[in-house]
Amino acid sequence: MKKKIRVLICDDHTLFREGLRAILRDHPLLDVVGEAADGREAVSAARRLRPDVVLMDIEMPELSGLDATRRIRAKLRCQVLILTLYDDDELIARCLDSGAAGFVLKDGPSAQLIYAIEAVHGGERYVSPRALTKVVDPTGKLRKATRTRYDLLTDREREVLKLLADGLSSKEIAVRLDLSVKTVDVHKYNLMRKLGIRNRTGLVKYAIQKRLIRVPVMGGIR
Repeated sequence: MKKKIRVLICDDHTLFREGLRAILRDHPLLDVVGEAADGREAVSAARRLRPDVVLMDIEMPELSGLDATRRIRAKLRCQVLILTLYDDDELIARCLDSGAAGFVLKDGPSAQLIYAIEAVHGGERYVSPRALTKVVDPTGKLRKATRTRYDLLTDREREVLKLLADGLSSKEIAVRLDLSVKTVDVHKYNLMRKLGIRNRTGLVKYAIQKRLIRVPVMGGIR
């Protein structure tokens, strides 16, 4: 009998996590071993539970899904499968560049997700068919992500950027990251200098553009 694939679900929407769990538990070879509601929790849960495959949303609180993916892949051998509603070519390339083994659109059929989980667990890469044409060049090779100013930031600067965009003050960030307020302000100054941004409004706009935070939508969620 085949060994079950251990799956960790990471998404900030409780209903979506419950829906995924309901879909996956009916499959005889999949075992949902845990859930995480933010990026930092996702990293911690992955280290603790040692799943085979991590299902990761992009727009996560505390730490973005892509930065969480980088941290998980740096320490663990598990595969990360990105789940999102967005399919622009830069985002897909960034996902794969972060170390993710695959990219699945949330509005796709459940059978596609299950196939993707099995594929990345088996060492393959997987990109949803609708998104594939956006990241494959004429020779059939995956396009590399375009380097941006965001790539110049350190891991700590990315954390501070995410929390600033989420609306936290320097003092709140200092408590969250166990740093001094002065150190947070230094990180804030450095990341704004690297990004060429002068105020918090500019940081929020940049974070939205990079899918680091979610834009609230009246009448529903995205």
